[in-house]
This record gives sequence, structure tokens and C-alpha cells, in this order.
Amino acid sequence: MNNQVQLITYVDRLAGGGIADLTSLLRGRLANLFGGVHLLPFFHPIDGADAGFDPIDHKQVDPRLGSWADLRNLGQIVEITADLIVNHVSALSPQFQDFSQRGQESPYAGLFLTMDRVFPNGATEADLLRIYRPRPGLPFTYLKLHNGSYRLMWTTFTSHQIDIDVESEQGKTYIGSILREFHQAGVRHIRLDAVGYAIKRAGTSSFMIPETFDYISRLTEQAHALDMKVLVEVHSYFRDQVEIARKVDRVYDFALPPLVLHTLFRKNARALKQWLSFSPRNAVTVLDTHDGIGVIDVGADARDPSRPGLLPPQEIDSLVETIHARSGGESARGTGAAASNLDLYQVNCTFYDALGKRDDEYLIARAIQFFAPGIPQVYYTGLLAGTNDMELLARTGVGRDINRHYYSSSEIDAALQRPVVRKLIELIRLRNEHAAFAGEFHVPQTGDDELVLEWKNGDAYARLEISLPEAAASIDYSTATGRARLPVPLSAAGKARS
Repeated sequence: MNNQVQLITYVDRLAGGGIADLTSLLRGRLANLFGGVHLLPFFHPIDGADAGFDPIDHKQVDPRLGSWADLRNLGQIVEITADLIVNHVSALSPQFQDFSQRGQESPYAGLFLTMDRVFPNGATEADLLRIYRPRPGLPFTYLKLHNGSYRLMWTTFTSHQIDIDVESEQGKTYIGSILREFHQAGVRHIRLDAVGYAIKRAGTSSFMIPETFDYISRLTEQAHALDMKVLVEVHSYFRDQVEIARKVDRVYDFALPPLVLHTLFRKNARALKQWLSFSPRNAVTVLDTHDGIGVIDVGADARDPSRPGLLPPQEIDSLVETIHARSGGESARGTGAAASNLDLYQVNCTFYDALGKRDDEYLIARAIQFFAPGIPQVYYTGLLAGTNDMELLARTGVGRDINRHYYSSSEIDAALQRPVVRKLIELIRLRNEHAAFAGEFHVPQTGDDELVLEWKNGDAYARLEISLPEAAASIDYSTATGRARLPVPLSAAGKARS
């Protein structure tokens, strides 16, 4: 993965059309701005029960977006990352429909995970309570199949997403066929979506257990054999991320977004500095994604509360309430019981709204992200300093849609003229082009109300200095003829609104 800022986007929600339109955008208005692009699910269909994360056919580009040839064309200008949805497929997939019709006589019977596959001798209450859940309720759906039989299918996320047995021969064949299709299309980076839930074992949490780590290692080796690198997507206890990082090419730094907000809200960088002292260096850093702002990533271990988090519970509660307050209550309307997808570990809100649309703090947050160890990834609404889409939320009732706006071409043009977006693009270009970011990362000692992040590479250096009480920041960096200084906030004094 190029050591430059990456874009993550839905094809149809930024370009307003298909892959060819996105290619034109990246050759035109966003030319030379990103080292790579992560295309969120572009498989058939893009508008299923979970915005493409429930593929009917994982090996078919949704024809409304284009073709594999269009994808290869895009790959001529940027590196492409695609999702390998490891844990499940759509209940409407041909494989599951065949299983529903023919039961155990189906050649796909071994592909799908039923309760009795994991608990052949039955499950006790303690067994069921031990299973880690990202959403309320048990991970099973009681289904009547087309052949008239009834089964308890393992469904980690929704009843529309049927979990697969990745350890079965059918499961291995299924995953392998997707990897080969990606390879032929020129995809060289894959994100393992929901892989933390892929391995189920009776008597365990069935989430990030030792067998999961082993599976991630095996799948990584399989991808490497096809000249593909692996990014692992797991929202979990922060020490899990450190452990995963040792086994794969890259992991997400999901602890960074809540810690950046906590730092700016409390004007205290102690917790953030602690994390940056040992966070994975092979990370992809984010502030916002197609999901919400995770809080589980800075909390205590849900499987063992005696293992403390990066933030204590009362500070996490305060963080969430501050987001709700700064967004004018909009995030509360898109989170938890207020929305149809009851995510237990995230707040649904754009990052710009989470900061109360304060341009100076938003730019400081992005500067922190760009200086943190790893390769920065910017979500398309974050690139345009987008606000909560309350109309889309009201129309769909899906909490995450608050941060999944469909941008028209004219909206993109207007956003690119906003001072906050133009300044963000300036920061992106500095992060992409300066030689210091190929060097060593340091966090010099300062008071808790200050944050200094520094990169050095021989004579090249870049240094971000932030005074949190004033929301003032600047970047001091080397040039071919000496040094330069770039103020980060838009306001002359660098002060955020109260």
C-alpha cells in the first residue's frame, strides 16, 4: 500500500454513477490526491440489506456500477482495495437458495453454519451467554427452508446474512474463488471484513479466539500467494489489534477516532499519547468510516472486564454524550435503539458533526491522523467535511446512513470550494509528498494540554505542534531550501468557537 493518503468510498455515493465516473473524478477534480482507493462493496447487489455487505454474488460487479474491466481501468491510476466478506453471504445467494431447496443433498450444505454444527451436543445457557455479540440477541435465526425443514442458522449480524463455515471444504473453495477473481481484476489489497467472527467454537466467545488468529494467518498466506496484501477489519479490545498487527500486513487503528475526540473535547492528550507510544506501526489510520465512530476500541475487554481500556467507562460515557451534544442530538437519533441496526459499539455521526462543525478542530483532528503512525485513509464524507444526512436516515431508518450521503456532482463542486475542504486537501498533499513521513515517528514529551508529533527521515522533518486550550496548531517542516511553517486552523488566532 502506497505511503500516501487513501480514499474510502462507495462508488455510487461519491461519483453519482459507476466505476467509470469515479475514475473520471480521480483523474479530474481529485487528480493526484490519493495513493489508493478502497471501494466499499461493489458486488451484486449494492443495495441489499446491508449496503453491499450481504452479497448475493461476491464475484460479480453490480452491473449498475460497471464491470471488472472498469475496475482494472481504475487500477491504472490508483491502487485498489476491495472487501473480502469472510463471515457471511446473502440469504438470497444461489448457494443458500440451493441449500434451502435440497437441504443436506445440496452440494453447498457444508458451506453454511447451523447451530448444531458448532453445538452438536446442544448448548447450555452459559454456552450461549458466552458468545460475543456486536448486536442485541443471540446469533441465530429460526428459518423454514424451501424444502419444509426448519433450521437454526448462525447469523452474526442480520437474518439476511447467513454465516459460512470457512473451515469446511466448501467454505475454503468459496473464499478461494473470490480471491482468484480479485487477483484477475488487478485488486492487490483486500480487507477482511468481519473476520473476527469467522471461527466459532463451543464453549468460547467465538470472537477473536486463538483459532481466529490462526485462520487470519492462513488466509493472509493464501492472499500473499496471489500477490495480494491483507488489511484486517476488527472492532475489538485494543490489545487484540496489537496482536493482529503482528500477523498481517495492516490493521485499522480504530482506537484513534475516539481518542482524538477525547483529546479535543477534554483538551488533554494524555490518553492519546499513551496509545501512540505503542500503537501498531503497520496501521491504516481513520477518523471516519462507512460505520460509526467506535467506542469499544478504547474500552475494557468485553470478554474480560478486568483488562482496562485506554479510557475509563465514565470518560467513554462523557465522550458519547459530548458527541450527541455537539451534533445537536442528531447522533443520538442515529445510534442504538433509535435506529434499526442496533450497534452496541459505535456512535453514528459524521466526524465533522461530532466536533460540532468546528472547522479549526476538524482540521487539527485530520492533522493528528496524518501524523499518527500508519497510512491515513479518509472517508468520502470526511473529505468533503460532510454533515449528517438526516433525510436519508429518516427515509431508511438505518443509523449508519446518517454518514452515507449520496453526493451529486454539483455538491462535490460546492464542497471542494469550502475553505475547510481546501485546507484539508493542502494537508493531504503535504502528507503525500513530504519525505519525512517515510522515516521515524516520535512523540516528544510535553504537558497534557499540548501535543507534538514528529517525523524525521535524515535531514527531512515534519513537526505538528498543538496547543489544545486554544485549538491552535501548526506544522513546521523542512524544504529544499530551509524550512516552512503551515498554520493548521483556518482562523487567524486558531481558536475554536465555544
